[in-house]
Amino acid sequence: MRRRLIKTRISFGLPLLAVWLAAAGACSINKIAMNKVAGMLSAPSGNNVFIQDNDPELVGDAMPFAIKLYESLLASVPNHEGLRLRTGSLYIMYANAFLQTPADMMPKQELGQKEFMLERAKNLYLRGRDILIEGLEKRNPCLLQELKGRKYKEALAPYTKKDVPTLYWTAAGWVGAFAIDPFDMKLGLTLPQAAAMMERVAQVDPEFSRGAVHNFYILYYGSLPDYMGGDLKKAREHFQMAMVASGNRDTSPLVSLATTVAVKEQNVEEFKSLLRKVLEVDPNADPDNRLVNILNQRKARWLLDHVDDYFLLEEKQ
Repeated sequence: MRRRLIKTRISFGLPLLAVWLAAAGACSINKIAMNKVAGMLSAPSGNNVFIQDNDPELVGDAMPFAIKLYESLLASVPNHEGLRLRTGSLYIMYANAFLQTPADMMPKQELGQKEFMLERAKNLYLRGRDILIEGLEKRNPCLLQELKGRKYKEALAPYTKKDVPTLYWTAAGWVGAFAIDPFDMKLGLTLPQAAAMMERVAQVDPEFSRGAVHNFYILYYGSLPDYMGGDLKKAREHFQMAMVASGNRDTSPLVSLATTVAVKEQNVEEFKSLLRKVLEVDPNADPDNRLVNILNQRKARWLLDHVDDYFLLEEKQ
């Protein structure tokens, strides 16, 4: 009787074990599949679908769906560094290209809609930044604590060249959010932390993305007031380095210098000259900058049509 009971227990347990093993195997296979999909979506060629496009409206309409798809997948494979970088950076790209920039060009009578779009842009800048910071903290759990304590060298020492894209986009989202709302002093007090991240990028890979670091510094030094670290001379130095690094094929440094340094110095002729150079560029000459150059040309045309909004021009007698 006892032997029969033991046999019954064993035979009853084996099917359960088989089910458990099958379930465990299915989870493992599912995880492998998700990691494979994540790898495909975060491959460099995936980003080319956006940056090489010649139809900004098509890209702008598609990006929200892509972002949420990536974010949903990231929730299942949170340790996938490539997918985290793609998700966070797309939030920041979208905030800049399809919220902040169009909002800046809206007519004054649409002030309410403009403010709404800028609030969204700030929110998405910070959302992208926070997604990226979560990934950076996996390498250094004390990152934010050390940055807050101004221990910049200790905080950023663990990050190498492979971390440069994540550091770059984190700092870009951070500063982008403040640029929208410079009266957010709580955020403003944290800007040195973002600057330290970008400084690490400049140390490890100064030519990252063909001068993207230098374009960041044009905006950083060119837009901030002196008491917060603004420096027009440094902005001009980085402009020269950005143009060399990009082979004069990226129009972003031209727009950046025009809208910061030229406006601050009230140099209207330089402002116009820089923006005309933007319009002279053939967007198709550099596929990897096609979308950015098309968007910059739209902005340049708008700025040239609204010079009076930025300069105190003498009325002709």
